[in-house]
Amino acid sequence: MNPAFPFRFCLLNIGLAAALLPGCNSPAPATDVNGPTATSDSAQTAAPVAPANSPLQVVAQFREPQMVGVAVLPDGRVFADFPRWDNNPVNPVAEVMPDGSVKGYPDADWCAWNETVKNEPQKHWICPQSVHADKTGMLWVLDPASPGIKGTVPGGPKLVKIDPKTDKVVQNISIPESVASRKSYLNDVRIDTQNQYAYITESGVGSLVVVDLKSGKARKLLAGHSSMMGDTTLNIKADGKELIDATGKRARFNADGIALSQDMQYLYWKPLTSYTLFRIKTAALRNPALSDAQLASQIEDLGKVPASDGMEIDAANNLYLSAFEDHSIKRRTPAGKIETVVQDPRLEWPDTFAFSGDGKTLYVTTSAIHKTPTWNKGIGKQDQPYYIFKMALK
Repeated sequence: MNPAFPFRFCLLNIGLAAALLPGCNSPAPATDVNGPTATSDSAQTAAPVAPANSPLQVVAQFREPQMVGVAVLPDGRVFADFPRWDNNPVNPVAEVMPDGSVKGYPDADWCAWNETVKNEPQKHWICPQSVHADKTGMLWVLDPASPGIKGTVPGGPKLVKIDPKTDKVVQNISIPESVASRKSYLNDVRIDTQNQYAYITESGVGSLVVVDLKSGKARKLLAGHSSMMGDTTLNIKADGKELIDATGKRARFNADGIALSQDMQYLYWKPLTSYTLFRIKTAALRNPALSDAQLASQIEDLGKVPASDGMEIDAANNLYLSAFEDHSIKRRTPAGKIETVVQDPRLEWPDTFAFSGDGKTLYVTTSAIHKTPTWNKGIGKQDQPYYIFKMALK
């Protein structure tokens, strides 16, 4: 998922966004400007052309607002999230329907965030960052509650469980400020259904958050540890261009990608601006008696991998990485070999992964973070749709 960094946040009515937001003046297909709307693959776009042999198939594409996350249920239902960064989306969490349209999820009330509901931060999506389907088919939404990544709304950070059979919230865990500080940004989540825990990367401070799903208690771990922090010395690039903001600072994106082994015994993570992969036994994370120093001694450095945003593990424990530097998806085998699964110019900042229920199809989003105003001297360069792709795995 996407890291915490200072996006310019414009609380604009989305109906005006296409006219007022920087970078939204490129030719656009006919879409519903009142919310994120999928468009057909034949829509006019300035996006790169698909290679003739690309295995990527378009599930949906969106012109605005920016999309980052995807989740796929065992029955094939697809969900996406649109955080409140540079836009104010009507449907910040949405189900992507088979015809490509979107439906606010679980309902319009949860999707509303305005002056009339600001005293109910636990009942509305403020800036949802991650959607994730667990092994039992439950849908989880992680909301760092930091619009524009400018600081959390007091009482807003939360982890929410939704039962897709009823489309109702069945658990809502508030993450306290002692764990998710005002400078925090809860980024991505994995659910340990075996032990009833959630593991979360937090990108603002740089930490892991561990949540006991039975009690609802959350703990912040390893804050500021070197394995959590991005590296500003690596000259990491996207589209061949180094990521430097308007003040001349190099991008530093902390703990971001996260994955849980199939047996739920190991948690993997890495900072986004880093070439190093880490893991730790989940039993250690669940042990409240261990200090950060004791936990740090159990972290394993797994060596060099590509700079990447999202991560996921398949049934054979291959680790997939969204390698944004060269528009590709990489795979790290259990033996540590790095393989290229697909390289396609349309993978403009590949972001989040999800697997189909049978594990045979991989879904991935593109979020084009490198084209946002932050990394282009305040001028958005978004000239592409935001895609959800899928591909059959071999």
